[in-house]
Amino acid sequence: MIDRETVDKIIDAAEIVDVVSDFVTLRRRGSNYVGLCPFHNEKTPSFNVNPARNICHCFGCGKGGSPVNFIMEHEQLTYVEALRYLAKKYHIDIEERELTDEQRAARTDRESMLVLNEFACHYFEQQLHETDDGKDIGLTYFRDRGFSDETIKKFHLGYSPERSTALYQAAIKAGYNRKYLIETGLCIDDKRGGGFDRFRGRVMFPVYNVAGKVIAFGGRTLKNDPAKYFNSPESTVYVKNRELYGLFQAKRAIVKEDKCFLVEGYTDVISMHQAGIENVVASSGTSLTQGQIAQIHRFTSNVTVLYDGDSAGIHASLRGIDMLLAEGLNIKVLLLPDGEDPDSFARKHNATQFNQFIAENESDFISFKMKILLDQSEGDPTKRSAAIGDVVKSIAVIPDAITRSVYAKQCSAQLDIAEDVILREISKHIKHNKDEQYKQRQREQARQQRQAQGQQGQPEEKFVEQGENEFVKQPETPVEATESDTQRLLYPHEHNMAHYIAKYGFCYLCDTEYEDGEKRPTTVIEHVYNELNYDNMAFTTPQFAQLYEEGLKFVPLFHEDLGKEAEKLNAQIERRFKEETGKIDSAKFSLREIEKKENEIKKRLDEETQAAMSVWRQQYLEKRLCSHPDDTLRATALELVSEKYQLSKIHTRYAVIRTEQERLSTLVPEALYNWKNAIVKCQIKEVQSQLANAQGEEAAAILSRLQELYDLGRRLAKLIGERVVNPK
Repeated sequence: MIDRETVDKIIDAAEIVDVVSDFVTLRRRGSNYVGLCPFHNEKTPSFNVNPARNICHCFGCGKGGSPVNFIMEHEQLTYVEALRYLAKKYHIDIEERELTDEQRAARTDRESMLVLNEFACHYFEQQLHETDDGKDIGLTYFRDRGFSDETIKKFHLGYSPERSTALYQAAIKAGYNRKYLIETGLCIDDKRGGGFDRFRGRVMFPVYNVAGKVIAFGGRTLKNDPAKYFNSPESTVYVKNRELYGLFQAKRAIVKEDKCFLVEGYTDVISMHQAGIENVVASSGTSLTQGQIAQIHRFTSNVTVLYDGDSAGIHASLRGIDMLLAEGLNIKVLLLPDGEDPDSFARKHNATQFNQFIAENESDFISFKMKILLDQSEGDPTKRSAAIGDVVKSIAVIPDAITRSVYAKQCSAQLDIAEDVILREISKHIKHNKDEQYKQRQREQARQQRQAQGQQGQPEEKFVEQGENEFVKQPETPVEATESDTQRLLYPHEHNMAHYIAKYGFCYLCDTEYEDGEKRPTTVIEHVYNELNYDNMAFTTPQFAQLYEEGLKFVPLFHEDLGKEAEKLNAQIERRFKEETGKIDSAKFSLREIEKKENEIKKRLDEETQAAMSVWRQQYLEKRLCSHPDDTLRATALELVSEKYQLSKIHTRYAVIRTEQERLSTLVPEALYNWKNAIVKCQIKEVQSQLANAQGEEAAAILSRLQELYDLGRRLAKLIGERVVNPK
């Protein structure tokens, strides 16, 4: 369990730009930053990072949040795991008790598997460097491949002993659960309550995710085994089609060079790193997938595909090109000389020579594909036509219209075919692709709908395909609306009020005179509490009610921390005042001039203190709600505080715009009175419906209540019309 003070320390230390930049390439846009969303595939950046609010938000898929929430979403960690991750990043100590067997068993599968993989990585490294077999077999192999000791340590290469239960017994002895040894794929169930090592007798290549966690392994045999490489099976922590070998080690170089080299295997990546080319990743021998392409696209839009110069390498290049193009990437292709692969070529050349070869020999995909296909179809008109059609089909998947047009012109010139013919063929393919995508989306929606109904025990709805692209839903019975008129009427008002609470809950609003006759500064959330209590009203929307109640819990903590923050700021200002006044040359200025300069310094520092305190107040509740352990509350808070629009440069340049925070003394009372007025209208409707069936004394009581509501409604209408600015 992490105590509240440590949690607050982590939340205050974590800066959203710093955290997100570990995974996404960000570019400044105004006062914010933007990048490609790490949670869904996109070609135009819609992922917004706001350093002032310390949150991020994707306007495409809606995901984001505070630094804690971002790490939870991106790394698929629990709340506590995300806090530990950030504490480690910012060197914040967390004191935790030694875990008991019961507590260890209660850890999530993911955390346990990651911890076990880390243990296995260290174990394989130890076996490589500290055992006779490891040195004689493993190290000898790596050194024969030309890997230096520095490179071997950089990629944490290792060796798995030949003995079939070596790792299994070491892990069990260290206290690790047999269940996770099997689920990670490190060991294979022997069906007798034990296990044997999957990678025995192999040199080991640990696979890291983009955050630097060991998620899988690749093992290469040193014998005449037909299965040269074994890879970890997919698991909770490892989804093969989303991971790229070497991305963790390459991501900074990719951003710096704004280019990524894509190769096939582990040794290709390692040899290129050793040659001085670090912006390289591998698809690990699998066909390129959309998930892997999306990983690359987060860091750069420029990819050069390096493959062997043999026939298999050529066809592998062609298969992956269209997928890369469809994601909006700029593609170059480089085929190495016959008999060479990136591994062998890198061992023979240094970085300068390798880069020079790339610059002289890489080509854009159109030239490459046309040359390869047309060479294969020389002298055969039918094959030539098919080859040209294949090239046109690749151009059609490019999302940017201008890029398509440029390639169409290039294709026309090189193939001596009229440009309008090529453009017509491209248009046909684009229409066909859109139709197929639409049909696929409709099928997926229909499948999800049927699945959801099956889980809820509802009668299945039938989807009938009409024509090529239209699916019509035919429900067996009409679905009745579950949201009442009252809820529909009150929701926008409650949403508006919850927005002010989440975003400005502890900002100063007004002075309130309490029953003891004393006037005290009142925050937004305290003012809302006073107003709702006075008229016995409450939130009806569950998620807003939960957020409001959670915010009230922070009131005593806020006032406690407010005094501490004021003391800290005052101490800083006092120190700066002494430093700045100490620099005034008393010999150069008169006593009056010195006093004037000191007053100017004091005024400026006081203004800075007030501004800093205002920012601290504004962020106090927002930070805690957007980093809350409850998933629903955290999502609600994020939606309420996210900026959906940004003023254009024209408005910000030529007009003085008062911020929402500066107008709270007007906005919050207006929102409250409008909300109360809506509540009264709903109550009047309800009482009127009760009156229709009431008689005698009951009717008289209802009429009295109705009159009270009418009086309250008139009072609220008057307040709304007067636009009261500072309620007492």
